[in-house]
Amino acid sequence: MTVYLVTGASGRVGAHVLSGLSAAGHEVRALVRDTTALPPDVEGHAGDLSSPASMEAALDGVGAVWLMWPGIPVVPEVIDLVTTRAKRVVYLSTDVTDLAEDDTPTSFHQDVERRIRASKAEWTFVRAIDFAANALAWAEQVRSGVVRWPYARAARSLVHERDIAEVAVAALTTDGHHGGKYVVTGPESITHERQAAIIGEATGRDVRFEELPPDIDVFAARWGDRAFAAARLAAWKSFTETPERVTDTVERVLGRPARTFRTWAEDHAGDFA
Repeated sequence: MTVYLVTGASGRVGAHVLSGLSAAGHEVRALVRDTTALPPDVEGHAGDLSSPASMEAALDGVGAVWLMWPGIPVVPEVIDLVTTRAKRVVYLSTDVTDLAEDDTPTSFHQDVERRIRASKAEWTFVRAIDFAANALAWAEQVRSGVVRWPYARAARSLVHERDIAEVAVAALTTDGHHGGKYVVTGPESITHERQAAIIGEATGRDVRFEELPPDIDVFAARWGDRAFAAARLAAWKSFTETPERVTDTVERVLGRPARTFRTWAEDHAGDFA
């Protein structure tokens, strides 16, 4: 029986990958920093993606790995270890372009992808558009009845984390996904303003949207990264003119439509309580 290792197993996506594999009867291990956060029936290993030595035991005898990289500097030795030990690697990436061998990466996702591509492992990249769960940043504002945010008409194709996880489980456990670069989105593009209204409907609140000016200083202070803030604001501005793209990846891989933003909001209504 193939042994599956889930990294980031207590995270938003990893937890669903873990439960999906377990529910299907697969032998699963979890790599986390704190094993006490795991279900009692899961084999947990305390480890850190910045430390190859801490991953040795978790990778012993593993056949496939769900890999997420938490935004720390890329550690080539860890990528090499994972791709050498596991026959199959499915990596949680984002909507990036392929990086040529001599190109300088503009994101750690490109660097990780290139290193995995150069390995002998079977690989699949799950390139997820921004998570619908990012809307949880509005929770306090939703409770106040007013969501204040830039670019009311920015139309996003946010994806439910369970869809990402189910695509991952399919790529991990079934054949035919080697070399896949799966851009995973929600089934439609919905504006910031409409997202706030849908969350209000799901939670039984009257929530209105108040458009803020796109002040880079405000968001640089919020996120602690001026370059990231500038990129986010530029992307949102572009989505007021051209809605974020929608793919049929979830339907092609899973045979059913992607979950809607409304479904996500209903699933998470308690998080806005």
